[in-house]
Amino acid sequence: MKKTIKALKFPVVFLFTFSSFIACDKDFSVVESDVLGDKNLNFGTDVDSLQIAAYNKKLEAIQINGLSSNLLGVYNDLAYGQTIASIITQITPTTFSPDFGENTVIDSVVLTIPYFSRITGTDTDGNTTYTILDSLYGKKSNKSIKPFKLTIYQNNYFLRDFDPSASLDQRQKYYSKADRSINATDNFALNGTSVINFDEHKGATVYSKLSFTPNSNPVKTTTDKGTDEAVTTRSAPALREKLDASFWETAILDREDDVVLSSASEFNNYFRGLYFKAEAIGADGSMVLLNLASTNANITIYYSKDSTVEGERTQATYVLNFTGNILNTFINDYSSVPLQDGDETLGDETLYLKGAEGSMAVVDLFSGDNALEDFLNSYRVPLGNGEYKKDSNGNYILKRLINDAQLLVYEDDLMPTYGVDEKGNAYHKYDRIYAYDLENNIPLIDYNYDPSKGNTASPYNSTFFHLGQRKTDDTDAVKYKIHLTEHLNNILLRDSTNTKIGLVLSSNVNVVNNAKILNSAGDVTNVPATSIITPRGTILHGTNSAVPDNRKMKLKIFFTEPK
Repeated sequence: MKKTIKALKFPVVFLFTFSSFIACDKDFSVVESDVLGDKNLNFGTDVDSLQIAAYNKKLEAIQINGLSSNLLGVYNDLAYGQTIASIITQITPTTFSPDFGENTVIDSVVLTIPYFSRITGTDTDGNTTYTILDSLYGKKSNKSIKPFKLTIYQNNYFLRDFDPSASLDQRQKYYSKADRSINATDNFALNGTSVINFDEHKGATVYSKLSFTPNSNPVKTTTDKGTDEAVTTRSAPALREKLDASFWETAILDREDDVVLSSASEFNNYFRGLYFKAEAIGADGSMVLLNLASTNANITIYYSKDSTVEGERTQATYVLNFTGNILNTFINDYSSVPLQDGDETLGDETLYLKGAEGSMAVVDLFSGDNALEDFLNSYRVPLGNGEYKKDSNGNYILKRLINDAQLLVYEDDLMPTYGVDEKGNAYHKYDRIYAYDLENNIPLIDYNYDPSKGNTASPYNSTFFHLGQRKTDDTDAVKYKIHLTEHLNNILLRDSTNTKIGLVLSSNVNVVNNAKILNSAGDVTNVPATSIITPRGTILHGTNSAVPDNRKMKLKIFFTEPK
């Protein structure tokens, strides 16, 4: 029975604009009809619901350097368990072969690493107010952010730039080892040939706080303090702490004429970086996203020296930036949900999407022996000899035109969750699912056609036509709609390869670069970096026959064909 599609959720003008946007960038589809051009031509609409297969893929040994941002802290997921994230980073002076002057005395050494924050308004004095809650993970509110223990050590392990076992000039990749198989307290990484235990290479302690709590307070700095000319400025929230001054005096200022301060390579061999080690101090904790790539991320040594004017002192600074290799290590305790690879043939009943070193789902849209051929036969015009009819441009002619294709993904109703936040929003409200082409490790073509993509001001509201936001329907089912219209049209019209689709949990669908998986066997060789920089997880219903039909992941195709 033919159906009429009622989909006017948006104003007609918007739909026309959106359709025009897409039509400008792609070929038109040809629909064959024996009465094409007849004034009485009628079209009907209908819906296909195709059986697909989706299964779990456990993620191990994922690349943890070269990320766009980095996690630090402790995150407890009610469904999965605990993840602890630490950072190992190189630092580099902004100037080399410095002349610090005579009789130098350090006033203070200040570490500054901006959080990812959002302006929320102004206070009663007209000062800008901020929040970091968008990039803070854990049971939280502005008034109740849970602490963790933070210790910063000198790192004595040399982080090389190039891989000696690979081809010339290939950058060194470092990979995660978060399974606690060696021990549950140290941070490990893999370099492709060996295991690195950073706790065995830690040097002096440069900072320690038993209870460190990220916060949304603006950073206040005052110049000419204690004078009539004192000026206080405010900037966005940051991890800003004073470090041990005596350590930096010995490590930097006392090395004024030493070759170790003459170049980046000499310095990185001498001072091999810092190790930010996070540890849990209770059942709860928090994890924050740090912007080490910011131009405001640095270590600044404030010191005084003799002036050219006798009896006076001059203030000066020496700045070290976070450049070079930066690694994000993880320690996972997924005792609640043992992650493993799934059933590629029958599909899994439950799908686990977990960030950091976690798990993802693989979707095969045409998993049966003849599934793809049956799909082509249903939508293309046959020639009768096993081939299909083409137009003058070489595109296949269709007897059915796809209006919309939706991958419907349902959240597990029984997934443990923290409930709602202080504003009444569901804990998983802002979860996004990112879908990508597993064979080529790129976004699907629908991503590129989405006019809402690239919303950097509000990543949650980016690319929401293709990667539908988390919604609750009339039956109280929580689901996502991943639109795959152009992906299927590419297969039908241009005979594009039917690639499997990867699904990962994302905190920012604007981030589309990939991270390598070490020695990966099978379809999954890379993972979107966006899934590494979120510790969160979700649980979905799969495609196995044990899943109730009204919760099973499925592909729905809305199409038009001549009557």
